[in-house]
Formats: sequence, C-alpha cells, structure tokens
Amino acid sequence: MKYFLWLLKAAIFFTLFAFALNNQQDATVHFFFGTQWRAPLVLVVLTAFALGLIVGALGMVPRWWKHRSAARKAQQAVAKAPTPAPAATTAAPPPPPDLPSIHGI
Repeated sequence: MKYFLWLLKAAIFFTLFAFALNNQQDATVHFFFGTQWRAPLVLVVLTAFALGLIVGALGMVPRWWKHRSAARKAQQAVAKAPTPAPAATTAAPPPPPDLPSIHGI
C-alpha cells in the first residue's frame, strides 16, 4: 500500500509537470479599468484554481462555526444531564430462524 501511494503521488506530479511544460505560452488576463496581467498560461490556470479553493473554503467557514457551536452546546447538555437509572425492561426475543432476514436489501 505504501508503494502504491508513492506511485500515485509520482503519477500526479508528472502529470502536473507535463501540464506545466505544455502550457508555457503567455496569456493575458484583462481586469477592470484597462489593467491586465501577462503570465504563462500554467500560472494563470493554477492561480484561478487556488483562488477557487480559497473562495470555496471561506464560503464554508460560517457553516463550520455554526456546526461547531451546536456540537459544543450538545456536548455541554450531555455532560450536564443526569444519568438515568438502568431500565428494568426486557429485550425483545430474537426472530425465529425460519424467517428471512431483512439485512442486505
């Protein structure tokens, strides 16, 4: 498994390296008010990818905080709740062996 992961990492590296070598032409990105950025195409693509990752992660931060605070409140509620006494109920008997099992539907 260890060798498979190294092989996978090497394949990803060489794929990205070949992508970079094949996209060395200059590209121009035009912004507002006549500003522009000239860079190799591979840098433009990788910059757009990185900015997409950052915007996506920042878009998820409020929901992460909300879930984290809800989990903290639930954990505090469980810690404060008294432990109930064990119930004296009996468990249901297992089904007879001749009935088909519903597992694996």
